[in-house]
Amino acid sequence: MRIGIDLGGTKIEAIALDRDGAIRARRRVPAPRGDYAATLTALRDLAQAVQSEAGATGPIGVGIPGTISPATGLIKNANSVWLIGHPLDRDLADATGRPVRLANDANCFALSEASDGAGAGHAVVFGAILGTGCGSGIVVDGRALTGPNAIAGEWGHNPLPWPQPDELPGPLCYCGKRGCQETFLSGTGLERDFREQTGRDLNGAAIVAASEAGDAQAEAALQRYEHRLARGLATILNVVDPDVVVLGGGLSNLERLYRNVPKLWGAFVFSDTVSTPLVKNRHGDSSGVRGAAWLWPPE
Repeated sequence: MRIGIDLGGTKIEAIALDRDGAIRARRRVPAPRGDYAATLTALRDLAQAVQSEAGATGPIGVGIPGTISPATGLIKNANSVWLIGHPLDRDLADATGRPVRLANDANCFALSEASDGAGAGHAVVFGAILGTGCGSGIVVDGRALTGPNAIAGEWGHNPLPWPQPDELPGPLCYCGKRGCQETFLSGTGLERDFREQTGRDLNGAAIVAASEAGDAQAEAALQRYEHRLARGLATILNVVDPDVVVLGGGLSNLERLYRNVPKLWGAFVFSDTVSTPLVKNRHGDSSGVRGAAWLWPPE
């Protein structure tokens, strides 16, 4: 039995996963905001609750919106800023009496989809999350890459490649730089682009609905988004050449991406052919929490 916990900005979800990948217990609670001690308590209580429901104990894996600094052992690069500077893995291990592993939530997503999701059976899986932010993870032979700086897969904080003149210098990102892919390829990036181009304030779902109803401005926004996503993924194909690219996050539900983006990325991939499949995730919102459990492979 393995416990997986997905620590999000608005919710915390926990599951108990058996060795065959079946969920034996599941709980979800609102995430405390701005309070590290309350977050730690919520994680401890959730772990104990799913262990009790499943009737078994096991190690704990946690997906977080950040990572552990190899230099200090403390959380860094977390957009849930109250986690930064704390030894969350050690504190949770002390609170629960269980072994704990932490990983970036995008790495957990990629690991879940590589283990028994849309990327199962592929040696190299690139998983991209297109949601409120824009993250990614890389899994090779069943293991998530982290790197010596614990930043492998920080795709969203590279500049948008082959920028058009009207894309420069790019929006200001929360990381302090301009033109990060996250500011273009996240759901909030799509909404910002539509607002700046049209003066209309619609969320992502409304933009899609407007396009399907024949709204030319909404259709143009989605075409700009697809071209940007194609350029962004082309850099991954050029550097990593994964066996499959799996999309997650809210924008992964946009079926047109799987038709249109592969038609566009060939112009930017350094190859005469591109056979890489672009696919939708299999586990949906559960990918993060399942991937956290998969941080402890079955023995």
